[in-house]
Amino acid sequence: MVKKFFWGLGLLLLVVLVWNWQLVVYGVRQGYGQVNMVWKAKPIEEFLTNPDFPDSLKAKLRLIQEIRQYAIDSLGLKDTDNYKTLFDQKGEEIMWVVQACEPFQLKAKLWEFPVVGTVPYKGFFEKQKALDERIKLEADGYDVSIRNPGGWSTLGWFTDPILSGMLKRNEGDLASLIIHEMVHATIFVKGDVDFNENLASFIGDTSAYYFLASKYGTTSAEFTQYWQEDQDYRRYSKHILRGTRALDSLYQSFSDTASVATKKQAKKSMIEKIMATADTLPLYTPRKTSGRLPNNTYFMSYHLYQAKQNAFRLELDNEFDGDLRKYLQHLTQKHPFL
Repeated sequence: MVKKFFWGLGLLLLVVLVWNWQLVVYGVRQGYGQVNMVWKAKPIEEFLTNPDFPDSLKAKLRLIQEIRQYAIDSLGLKDTDNYKTLFDQKGEEIMWVVQACEPFQLKAKLWEFPVVGTVPYKGFFEKQKALDERIKLEADGYDVSIRNPGGWSTLGWFTDPILSGMLKRNEGDLASLIIHEMVHATIFVKGDVDFNENLASFIGDTSAYYFLASKYGTTSAEFTQYWQEDQDYRRYSKHILRGTRALDSLYQSFSDTASVATKKQAKKSMIEKIMATADTLPLYTPRKTSGRLPNNTYFMSYHLYQAKQNAFRLELDNEFDGDLRKYLQHLTQKHPFL
């Protein structure tokens, strides 16, 4: 009887393994990439005591420790071992994230993973694997894009290091990024990426102001630079979100008999109009464009990270009188981690 049980269990595990073979291989590759990065990361003390390491970068490492402590003490975010080590990227990108979307519908392709649930992106530590994924998705008719993230959270599965590329950021941008990722390590709702990313963006962007004000003052160059950049980003984001709604209306207006060529031309004209009018926005610093027309994944990315900012702001101000710490305590109790 016991032998039959274990034979049956073994057979079941074998079936599950074969059925999910591609996911298993992907998971092993990602795990190896993450472990390799964590293994090669070094304690920041080694860089701070190294006379050959630039003083400007040492200052950024110290700043990250201040940001991290501020997020723990003032915001109540989880205290982990994250951002106590540094991984030297040697000027290279190390992560490629693939996103895909229906061509005539603002509907993202979703991937299902253990623990985190359903997500609208797929990451790779190997560039060629990301390019192969793009080719496959484009062959299936999707709009596809690949981007290099400035940072990411492993949600406690690994110790997240500082990436050397982060040290190029200014003080406000760095504060926003570090706190964004620390929010993920504190509050993460399985299968609800829109909530997770919008919340992390909101808390990161908002609390960066408080950190800069406490460290440098509201009349400082650091605070002013972040304020101007944030205002530019907000104006641009609102414009792209308006464009997203216009695209959605266009796609819904397509008749069942409309040809693919007709829909492609209408889509192209709409996106050209959205991007052309973006040049008229009153920005402190004009945005640099790649010259290539974006596809649906571009608009869905702004929806993923920015569509719920107003809702969070209203909830914070109306129900918690602008107190970020109390707001985060409420959200932590309401949304148990994973």
